[in-house]
Amino acid sequence: MSSGRFELICEIEPPTRPDLTHARHQIGVLARVSDAFLVPDNHLGRATVSSVAVAHEVMAMGGRAIACLNSRDRNVLGFRRDLLTAAAYGVREFLLVHGDRPESGQRSDDVTVGRMIEEIRTFGNGPDVAGDTPFRVSVASRLGPLARFKAGADAVFAQISYDVDALVRWRESLQFDGRVYAGLMVLASPGMAHKLSAQNAQLSVPPGVVELLERDRTAGVSLACELAQRIRESGAFDGVHLVTVSRYREVALRLEQDGWARRTR
Repeated sequence: MSSGRFELICEIEPPTRPDLTHARHQIGVLARVSDAFLVPDNHLGRATVSSVAVAHEVMAMGGRAIACLNSRDRNVLGFRRDLLTAAAYGVREFLLVHGDRPESGQRSDDVTVGRMIEEIRTFGNGPDVAGDTPFRVSVASRLGPLARFKAGADAVFAQISYDVDALVRWRESLQFDGRVYAGLMVLASPGMAHKLSAQNAQLSVPPGVVELLERDRTAGVSLACELAQRIRESGAFDGVHLVTVSRYREVALRLEQDGWARRTR
């Protein structure tokens, strides 16, 4: 199923203030092991610096960037503005998502993920915007059938899971020709594990992992790195999308020790 080089895509925490210092530090630390950086868009329903602008910063630091764009906050005109901005900055890769519930509780329904794909394929990839370098489109998916309108994407990002066997079974059932990435998140605390389990049954954290976190709050780093290794060894995926949260320093160190340094792959 997997073809080509296995990739590690690290998600960084986007700035909620007009200061890119922390974002730059994450990029610099994770650059030793990461093949690309995913930049969230208005993360967790909170206003953040534009994902396109931060993606441009990633590229300025020598990295490959994937800008996340959510349908929640946009209308068609606003989305076309984002595509023009991305083209001007040289940002060519997107992950399109539905978007977390905003803090206000209200969302715009003017643009769906399907409409965003359509706009990229027509307006965005037209000669007046993308020129000779078309945008690459990724979509997110639960561990179930892929929605028909997502089938034409270039890549699929699977939702976060702590069950490698379930991930592999889902990948084996997926009819998709593009690249597919498994999703992992570093668990920073028992409270975070409980919250994820309560939000979505498919994000449920095994009880044994919660107990381990209660004894050792750093256990989430080891767990995520071990799961990433198992996913790579399965041969079922083209890479891992890893959400490091506040543990990015520990993650980078552990992955480098485990042989994930880019220069050795």
